[in-house]
Amino acid sequence: MRHAVYRAFGKRLLDVVLVAPALVVASPVMITVGIAIRTTMGSPIFFRHRRPGLGGKPFVLLKFRTMKDSVDGQGRPLSDAERLTALGRLLRRTSLDELPTLINVLKGEMSLVGPRPLLMEYLTRYSEAHSRRHDVKPGITGLAQVEGRHTSKFSERLDRDIEYVRSCSPSLDARILLKTIFQMFGDDGVADEQMGYAELIDDVGLYIRDGRPIEFARDIDSGVRGERDGD
Repeated sequence: MRHAVYRAFGKRLLDVVLVAPALVVASPVMITVGIAIRTTMGSPIFFRHRRPGLGGKPFVLLKFRTMKDSVDGQGRPLSDAERLTALGRLLRRTSLDELPTLINVLKGEMSLVGPRPLLMEYLTRYSEAHSRRHDVKPGITGLAQVEGRHTSKFSERLDRDIEYVRSCSPSLDARILLKTIFQMFGDDGVADEQMGYAELIDDVGLYIRDGRPIEFARDIDSGVRGERDGD
């Protein structure tokens, strides 16, 4: 198989070589963001959530928290739009909320490039073909994120994940990383699933089933409703 050595060894080596120094450089920013979250939203600072990794095996995804734990008079969590704070919106827009995910990469649970780790609840909803997205480690960024992620239907995103699994190579990873950097500094706003856009793009029944949103697992630390990815 072409690029078999890269998939088996080179990809992991690249992750470590890039992520280890990146964490050192980013540590002052991460400390500052952590203090800002603790001051404006309290604890916990991190959003920790179980996501499927290689082979669908669960791991704990780390991100900076972007939502408050606000509830209504009946103790039910407010909508995602109401709980998302100004700081959280800034963190998402600048992708700073993703910085702790570098720890997942360093631990070997994720890679810099690969299919985004979505929700455990999605596993039973994938087609046999789309389940192949778990044949590689999940990534911080991927082909689906740099190829029209905000306008694509769910089926198109999953198809791009499978295309990545088939075509994974050093040149493809480099292209995806470069496109990701350009997106971070561009005016490419995130179309958050939390804001209700998923109903418009879910054409395979991952998020909407029988016309109603599925129930999602809670944040494993705080017990509040989990924050969903905005890819």
